[in-house]
Amino acid sequence: MSKHTVVTMPGDGIGKVVLPEAVRVLEAAGFQADYVHGDIGWEFWQREGNALPDRTISLLRQHKLGLFGAITSKPKKAAEAELSPALQGKGHVYYSPIVTMRQLFDLDICIRPCPSFPGNPLNFVRRGKDGIEEPKINAVIFRQNTQGLYSGVEWTNPPKLVRDAIETHRQMKNYAAVDGRDLAISCRILTRPACQRIIRAAFEYAKKFGYKSVTICEKPNVIRETSGMMEDEAKRIAAEYKDIALRSTNIDAQMMWLTKNPEDYGVLVASNMFGDILSDGFAGLVGGLGFAASANIGREVAVFEPTHGSAPKYAELKPSIVNPIAMILAACMMLDHVGQTATAGRIREAIGKVVAEGKVRSYDMMRLSGGPAAIGQGAASTEQITDAILGKL
Repeated sequence: MSKHTVVTMPGDGIGKVVLPEAVRVLEAAGFQADYVHGDIGWEFWQREGNALPDRTISLLRQHKLGLFGAITSKPKKAAEAELSPALQGKGHVYYSPIVTMRQLFDLDICIRPCPSFPGNPLNFVRRGKDGIEEPKINAVIFRQNTQGLYSGVEWTNPPKLVRDAIETHRQMKNYAAVDGRDLAISCRILTRPACQRIIRAAFEYAKKFGYKSVTICEKPNVIRETSGMMEDEAKRIAAEYKDIALRSTNIDAQMMWLTKNPEDYGVLVASNMFGDILSDGFAGLVGGLGFAASANIGREVAVFEPTHGSAPKYAELKPSIVNPIAMILAACMMLDHVGQTATAGRIREAIGKVVAEGKVRSYDMMRLSGGPAAIGQGAASTEQITDAILGKL
């Protein structure tokens, strides 16, 4: 097997805990790679005024492959208050490193698988005609990753030029009397090529893995232009895939239906904000953020991450109690990306065996409150969960 170089970016909080566990599993599974550390996170914002230093960007540009842990993010005023005194008042603005990576490297395709592992006590159950039943869920959400409401085009007290332009729209008459200081505007921007790329990626995935349908999840009856463009392109592209049905749902209705019949959904595709909501909703049915992994894929660079946050209150616990499975599943997605699907499959199978066996469970799987007492109540440590997975390998 060819050897890869992976830029490891632990980031903040529990990112520094779970990423080394994923590397342990990758090495035990036989993945041949060099790992180079990339600086990222809150400490670099505080010291340098940049949470994603140029040196880390250069590493990603060179090696094309990244594993990312977690990041701390704070509102504008709180972020500026934590800057080094020498940097305060110098015009530094905090930007999320992962959002910056997505924009900088055009990581426009986000893939978030949400499969349920049999035996996971956090799996969704419902009352059926014959009693309690646990549907098998295997949804995969394709999220347009760089545009929509995450484009970053927004203002509070918009400049006169901007306000004059926006007020040419007839609906702005409702805000004509609002003082600019009391007006905040965020633009939801979609481009046709970006819509086409994420929708085609969803159909190709469905074709490759035998899914019978792709569901476009938007709100075209209200957000007529942007959601309308997604819907139109989905219909056009679906015509090229005769064996895959196109289904259409509104995001609000979908959030209700996913707790009624989640097993009916396979591949779903949505714009940025709706895809974010959709993927968290499905993740909640298959174990929550401890099992939720994500791929950010561009034409050259790809970065893989768990979708949980940095949870700083757990970062310093000894032993650590956090669930490393989402990070390990993110590493599996990286293996799929580089063509090592057999190795990824072995790791997922090992995770499945540990979950089904039920002898080693993290505090979240046991529905315990997080904290140092969890270990004494029978929860496994982070390292013990990884050890159990290695044992099944």
